[in-house]
Amino acid sequence: MTECIPTEIVGQVAAAHSAIERHLDAMLEAIHLFGSALDGGLKSRSDIDLLVTVAVRPDEPARRALMLDLLAASAPPGCAGGLRALEVTVVAHGEVVPWRHPARRELQFGEWLRRDLEAGIVEPALADHDLAILLTKARQHSVALVGPPAAVLFEPVPACDFEAALLATVAQWDAEPDWRGDACNVVLALARIWYSAATRRIAPKDVAAAWMLERLPDAYRPVVAAARAAYRDGEAGAAILSGEPLAAFIGYARRTVESMRSA
Repeated sequence: MTECIPTEIVGQVAAAHSAIERHLDAMLEAIHLFGSALDGGLKSRSDIDLLVTVAVRPDEPARRALMLDLLAASAPPGCAGGLRALEVTVVAHGEVVPWRHPARRELQFGEWLRRDLEAGIVEPALADHDLAILLTKARQHSVALVGPPAAVLFEPVPACDFEAALLATVAQWDAEPDWRGDACNVVLALARIWYSAATRRIAPKDVAAAWMLERLPDAYRPVVAAARAAYRDGEAGAAILSGEPLAAFIGYARRTVESMRSA
């Protein structure tokens, strides 16, 4: 399957694959690559999304060892050295098939956890509404590095659960501390959620942002334009991605998405 993986990340995907097999091999059912690596192309700050499916729940030592091992195969966005940020989600097959919402994930590795992991803090397994979105993405377009295609391995997520997951995601951004230090990602996530709520499809971040820009009142467009530029070209856009302009946009986007569900 290496011919399906962008050349620039083949080595990093292989390193992550090795770490996953090292700790989960006996229970491993599938590894799927999805997200920006396949949809719309990798941008300067794009991460590498991997969905890992296991036959049984991994025990605590295996979870902890894998999370710590993945630190060496990942790097914070924008770091020099050629490594990108990894986002690795592990699910037990029996926890997502038959489908239920919210489903349980066994672990999720991401660069936002690096400081905690280096301090020995490992997040527990938990029910995660976002799995409804993640599995929909993987079924829509992914590459099986191990195991069967995602559309075969997983059941379709019902539209009502997909919509509930979108609402649960926007509900977490209520005040400035909720997006502090992650403004660009939050703006682009809201663009994707708005797009998905309106179309029932999933689009790359920059595509969803462009779609949203055509529908936004003028007052909010500079925030989305700055986030899109930062994602595509690495431009900072720091002035507009902060303070009242940012808060006003997030509030407007959240109300709009919530009104779509209640309509």
